[in-house]
Amino acid sequence: MTPPQIEACVDAAAAALDLTLHAEHRTGVLHYFALAATMAELVNRLPLCIADEPAEVFTPIAPDGRAERGGAQQ
Repeated sequence: MTPPQIEACVDAAAAALDLTLHAEHRTGVLHYFALAATMAELVNRLPLCIADEPAEVFTPIAPDGRAERGGAQQ
């Protein structure tokens, strides 16, 4: 998304939610919305096929492959 698109989206969402976005918060909100938009673009680039389905349960896994504390064991 371009910066003007991000601003328009943030403004529209704030209006739809009847949310007052104070000037001192606007820069941070725009920054994090841009970050979320960038992450969404990365996810949208992943190819999906007809057999792909969402997981029933999300289980976080540590980078080394071991289950996180309290998560399911492998």
